[in-house]
This record gives sequence, C-alpha cells and structure tokens, in this order.
Amino acid sequence: MGGGDALAGATNVDWASVPTKTIKLFWPGQSTYQWLRSPEHKRANLQTIEGQACTACHLNEEEEMGNKLIVENDLEPMPVEGKNGVIDLQFQVAYDSEDAYFRFQWKTLNSYAGTAHPYLRYDGKEWHAFGYPKLDEVVQDGEQPGIYEDRMSMMIDDGSVENFATQGCWVTCHDGERDSPDLPSKAEVMDNPLFKALKKKDVRKYLPSTRTDENASWDMGKSLEEIAAIKAAGGFLDLMQWRGHRSNPVNMSDDFYVLEYRNSDAGKNPFSSNVNKETHEPKYMFDETKFGKKAVRIEDIRKMETTLIREKNAVPF
Repeated sequence: MGGGDALAGATNVDWASVPTKTIKLFWPGQSTYQWLRSPEHKRANLQTIEGQACTACHLNEEEEMGNKLIVENDLEPMPVEGKNGVIDLQFQVAYDSEDAYFRFQWKTLNSYAGTAHPYLRYDGKEWHAFGYPKLDEVVQDGEQPGIYEDRMSMMIDDGSVENFATQGCWVTCHDGERDSPDLPSKAEVMDNPLFKALKKKDVRKYLPSTRTDENASWDMGKSLEEIAAIKAAGGFLDLMQWRGHRSNPVNMSDDFYVLEYRNSDAGKNPFSSNVNKETHEPKYMFDETKFGKKAVRIEDIRKMETTLIREKNAVPF
C-alpha cells in the first residue's frame, strides 16, 4: 500500500521469503460501539466497558460468529444473499530503514476479482447510475444490480487511542453511521453543531474521545478546539484504504485519519466523479485508439479491466 518511492521499494521485496500470517476476518453485522456496551451484549457489556479485549470471551470464534451473523438476525436485518461470513486474510509485512511494506491477499467469493464499480449507463435518452452497494435498498429490492469494488482498510495508532489495541475498529463504528442502527436524516446531521462546523451531511467513523457523553453518541460532539487538542496529542487513528477499482489500477491507496470524522489527509484522492453536474453526462469516455472501444457493455463488466484513467485511456466526452 503506497505510492512513489515506497511503491518502488515494495516491488523489490522478496515476498516469498517474508513470513505469512493468516488472519480470520468475520462479518460483524450491525454491532457497534454502543451495542457492545449495551445489555443486549449479554454477559459481556460490562467487561467491554472496562476495556477487556474481544478475544477475552471470543477467542478463536471468528468463523462461528461470522457464519452466524451473516444471516438475518438482530444484528443483521439486511443480509446479503450468498455473502461469505468469514475471509482468510494473508498478511505479510517487510521493512527497511525508511519504510514499512504491507501485503494482503485474500480469495474472493466469486470467480472474478472485486474490481467492478458503479457505472453511468445510457438508456437511449439519458444517462443513469447503474450499480450500487449490495446493502443499498435499490439492490435489496432488485431495482439495481449489486456492483461495488472490494476495499481493504488498515488503521494504525501509536498507543494513544483508548481501547483500540483491545477492541479494534469497534471504537470507530457507531450508531448513526452508514449501514448502522439509528441512522439520522441529512437534515438532522446538518443541524448538529459539530457537523455544521465541519460542513458534513452524514456520520462517518469517529473516536469516542471526540464526544462528550459516556455512550459516545454521534450528536454529542466536542468543540473544534477540544478536538484539535486531541489531534495535537496524537489521539487519532491513521487509516489507509485500498480500493479495487478506484485506486489499485494506479497503484495507490487513500490516506485518511479517524478522529471526529473520517478525515482526508492533505492532497487529493486518486479518483473523482465522472459525472458532469450541469449536463448529467460523462466528463470522459474511453479513448477508442487505446482502449479498443468508446464504452463498455453490460457483458463486459467483470470480464475485462473497465477503469477509466484520464492519463491513460480517456478522452473528453
């Protein structure tokens, strides 16, 4: 994960000589920071509040829990048909005097890689979005196909974030976030003092230290001055996110940090929208001389590389 000189260093690593550790990842459903600390987390909520590790009660239970939570239950009201509840992630790390290099590998559930992403489709009269995340209502109702890239995210801290070492990403996952319980409306978010100051319209990952109540509620944010002091003290998580469609083809990853929100670090994302907001048409199309065609058809999806790269295979629409 990286770019520039770091990427060049990663390509020179003899990965065959680097030890591989397999980590079993499981589907958590809609379990959140708040749920883990509620009486619904039977016989474990008090231990969680005290800061005990999840493995204190659930050691080596990843496969059992993932397969249980992937079907409809109290923690998963919108299960995705056919989705696997467990993934074996192969993890390697190497380093030199300047950089650390991380390599992750996993087997996809399907016979193709998870590199497809929503498209713009012309119906003969107008352009429309085609494809959505599988948890979206339009996919659940069968109105749109489930098309979305695979992502791989990694968060790191220096020991300053309370409970991150023992409870991991659950310190960032809260009621009110996308695909989580008690989702607020856009108007509710925009009317909240913190989100109004941040100029945000939705709730994303955040740390409990940035909220004023013990339950770390999304709408109980501290002041920007208090949050800035937490950041200055190193109390945030560094987040790197690899995207199968929007970053992998250009050998990059997103660079974020999690504090009061999932914030971008300085610089620009490796991707942008291809929709012209004024005409509702594409900004770019494929360069036929380089790509072989001006557009792809439905049957091309997942059978060929379909990433539109402005500097490589695109021309203005």
